[in-house]
Amino acid sequence: MNIKAIVFDYGGVICFVPSHETEEELAGICGLTAQMFRELHLKFRGELDRGSYNVKEFYRHHLPVFGVFPEDEMLDKIAQADMESWKNINPETLRLMRDIKGAGFTLGILSNMHHEFLAWMRANTAILEPVDTAVFSCNYNLIKPETAIYEKLKELLGCEYQEIVFFDDLPDNITKARELGIHGFIWEGPGQARKLLKNLNAGFESL
Repeated sequence: MNIKAIVFDYGGVICFVPSHETEEELAGICGLTAQMFRELHLKFRGELDRGSYNVKEFYRHHLPVFGVFPEDEMLDKIAQADMESWKNINPETLRLMRDIKGAGFTLGILSNMHHEFLAWMRANTAILEPVDTAVFSCNYNLIKPETAIYEKLKELLGCEYQEIVFFDDLPDNITKARELGIHGFIWEGPGQARKLLKNLNAGFESL
């Protein structure tokens, strides 16, 4: 199989997903139940990642839908807690990414991410150092699983869909990738990803 590029999502892949306790804490700061907090993000988070809002604007605009009208002090706390919840990076994923780069393959990121978190990541981590191509939703006004963001990824990678492997933790994003011809896999951890890559291409035997 002629694989040229390996692409990773950020949330839930490069970083760990926020814990249940963290989600409960965030919901409490927002004045919501955990179920309401999940509903808020399921319905509206995409527009934050698209770049339509900054974090405080997102919560200021959408919390009233749930009967909460936040003041600036609450918004400051919510924005800080939201940002912190996505900073728990998985070192084993980073090691896998470096190994892929060392094996001579193109390394990419395709992630729904808002401007403020992207700025933090660039300033405070080395995640992007080995990456050849990074497509972040906020930079293109596109979000997964919209077809256009995968088209942008293919364009910037300079290869065909069937030459791309993509890892994401959300089934909808993998379903769309597979529809386009990408070798998409639900993320189950770095160990599982190494095994999959070895089975796909002899060039990954060293992983």
